[in-house]
Amino acid sequence: MASDPTAEQILADITAMLVETVGDEFLLAEEVTLKTTFNEDLALESIEFVALAELLQQRYGAAVDLIAFLAEKDMEEILAMTVGDLVSHIAGTPAPAPVAQVPVDAHVPADAQVPASRAVAAAPAAASAPAG
Repeated sequence: MASDPTAEQILADITAMLVETVGDEFLLAEEVTLKTTFNEDLALESIEFVALAELLQQRYGAAVDLIAFLAEKDMEEILAMTVGDLVSHIAGTPAPAPVAQVPVDAHVPADAQVPASRAVAAAPAAASAPAG
């Protein structure tokens, strides 16, 4: 099982995503740190936030939802948000639990099986009653 990413790894991931979103020629003049703001320092447009949100979900899964994270903030908090705020959010989001895989040839005990005739018989009788 992979370990949770460190803040340093998350910062590197976000920086790479920002380069992909806004272009490396823009970010060459700006070193991305935990104190870098999305509004003042990076001047990210809303469409770029959407692109960043998609990249974050591809990398970290549906649990890291940037749009929902932003929705919890008022306008002043969004304008003042730093890369460090996003790193903290991602670091504090639990990794998705692995889904248990049942082998196709797994044997189901006979006492756990429900015959189709019993399943149909258990359906509510009201569903088959004529409308009055």
